[in-house]
Amino acid sequence: MEIYSLEYKNIYYIFAMENKLNRMKKIIAFAGSNSKKSINKQLVTYASELAENVEVEVEVLDLNDFDVPLFSVDLESEMGHPENAKRLVDKIKQVDGVMVSLAEHNGAYAAVFKNIFDWMSRIEQKTFQDKPMLLMATSPGGRGGASVIAIAKDRFPRHNANIVAEFSLPMFNTNFSEGKIIDKELNNELINRVEQFKNAL
Repeated sequence: MEIYSLEYKNIYYIFAMENKLNRMKKIIAFAGSNSKKSINKQLVTYASELAENVEVEVEVLDLNDFDVPLFSVDLESEMGHPENAKRLVDKIKQVDGVMVSLAEHNGAYAAVFKNIFDWMSRIEQKTFQDKPMLLMATSPGGRGGASVIAIAKDRFPRHNANIVAEFSLPMFNTNFSEGKIIDKELNNELINRVEQFKNAL
């Protein structure tokens, strides 16, 4: 009887391990922008297409679907936390990885991202749940959102971001066309960063 029990446990363990290895990975991708023509939304969508395959399922989010009021301590005390901020926190908890491409406004986060980030961090201080992250930015200029990437690299790990790869695309209008990066060197760099990210899932 003990032999059969042991064999059953071994078979169950092997099955469980195979199921874990074969489980499709899920990631979310979004831009830190609410612009309908967001260049960062275009970049993160392209990166998500590079990542998606039979083993990886991607959901591209739009911050316009997560509208929240302007954060203030007084409002938080009066109304609690907005449902849309809770939804985005839950989205992060439910996936294996996060892709984000941050818009840069005056050298910092776009107001829409800073606002929902403030709400999310009040709901869950470990906002990014130690999930592997591909951190990106693009801009029309030659620095490719370098300032906002630097800010995020300093701040996000304090909220349990596990930044495993980063990518900056300079001169968006020159280097991106018809839904993809047209500069071969930059495109290869992004492909490599996406692979780094997928390997960390």
